[in-house]
Amino acid sequence: MEQMVEAMRFKSDPIGVIEEIHGPVVDVICDRLPPLHQALYSVSDHQNYLFEVHRHLDARRTRAIALHPTGGLQRGLKVFDSNGPLRIPVSPDCLSRVLDMFGAPLDGGPPLQTMKMRNIIAPPASLAETVPATGILESGIKVIDLLCPFIKGGKTGLFGGAGVGKTVLIMEFMHAVVSLHQGVSVFAGVGERIREGHELWHEMRDAGVMPQTLMLFGQMDESPGVRFRVGLSALTYAEYLRDTLGKEVLLLMDNVFRFVQAGSEISGLLGRMPATLGYQPTLMSEVAELQERIISTHSGDITAVEAIYVPADDMTDPAVSTILAHLDTTVVLSRSQAAKGFYPTVDPLQSSSKMMDRTFLGDRHYYVAENVREHLARYRELEDIIAMLGLEALSEKDQQIVMRARKLQRYLTQPFHVMDSHSGIKGVSVKLEQTLTDCDAFLHGDYDSVPEEKCYMRGSMQEMS
Repeated sequence: MEQMVEAMRFKSDPIGVIEEIHGPVVDVICDRLPPLHQALYSVSDHQNYLFEVHRHLDARRTRAIALHPTGGLQRGLKVFDSNGPLRIPVSPDCLSRVLDMFGAPLDGGPPLQTMKMRNIIAPPASLAETVPATGILESGIKVIDLLCPFIKGGKTGLFGGAGVGKTVLIMEFMHAVVSLHQGVSVFAGVGERIREGHELWHEMRDAGVMPQTLMLFGQMDESPGVRFRVGLSALTYAEYLRDTLGKEVLLLMDNVFRFVQAGSEISGLLGRMPATLGYQPTLMSEVAELQERIISTHSGDITAVEAIYVPADDMTDPAVSTILAHLDTTVVLSRSQAAKGFYPTVDPLQSSSKMMDRTFLGDRHYYVAENVREHLARYRELEDIIAMLGLEALSEKDQQIVMRARKLQRYLTQPFHVMDSHSGIKGVSVKLEQTLTDCDAFLHGDYDSVPEEKCYMRGSMQEMS
């Protein structure tokens, strides 16, 4: 933040004084009203205080949100205009670093050595610069590549509660982009606990992916303004890496629901009337401001993977449904899958992709995916009958479907590279072509004689001795 304020200081003018301070809310009496989202700052006892304008109260008063604790501020303190929105320093040296929302180091390293700054609030790329989805971004994770593939340059949501493996899955995606696609990853920790962020940083270093990864954190104990804007800071770095390096950029956000919560806090602090279920009336525009900038251009692709907490497992919650409208792929993580020991805990029947289309995937992928889904759906329908009457009560055809579905369930489990040190099982990546070959063989009965346990937590079936 100091680097940003120093860059502003020599070209800024005082525009008013602080009138009132209520927690993170600062009311300013202005000689001239700054535009919405303008960055303002004050200096007291050699401490810099940064604000963002969110509301005009009348012709001379504006209401701003402080982006850090307001201890030390006082009424009558001069407020200066930065002559622009919030800006962060950008540099290729940002890779391998852990930064805060302002681009300042959190890893004990030196500040980014650059004079180049970018606004974190910017319009999306023009229609002429954007490119459509060009194919699948393979992750090496069998169940995802087969049933809910990532779209290159698209947006994927990981829906689930606490403890179902969202963060582990995100870490594996980061590993896949670095190892399979030689790309870079930008991770945004929105409202992360300090302990979680520290553990994730060390796990990323142990997994060997930090040299091609940038991590930004807006921590849980910080101002709602920081939690609200850290996603845009991460997106700004992703756009910079896309435009300068021309590489595949994976943007990961954990957790987008906390971004919505921060917006709701700010809305209440500004005095707005709440809307549906207590959410902010500006919910749709705030989500769109973030999501619509995640696009691919002729310079490169940004593929987003967003963890989304589902309140009370209600997918019709206004926040969830608003985010869902922007996504290309939906990956639902299920606690029942975790209870059965199926990792990753992806529910193959609830997860889907808008691009599960024959013309996009090709005939073979579409045929195999649909048949696998049909087998698993039929098995789920028959589970109650099996529990009450036993497998022998089913017809011979249904018994065969159940046997193959159980093996497919176990085949779609997989050990992860980033969990090597915890599980003691070497992680594997499986190419999509090999996954299709194996699943096709299961569907045609080639592995009917193979015990179920031989299909569990492995890579391809070709490796079976």
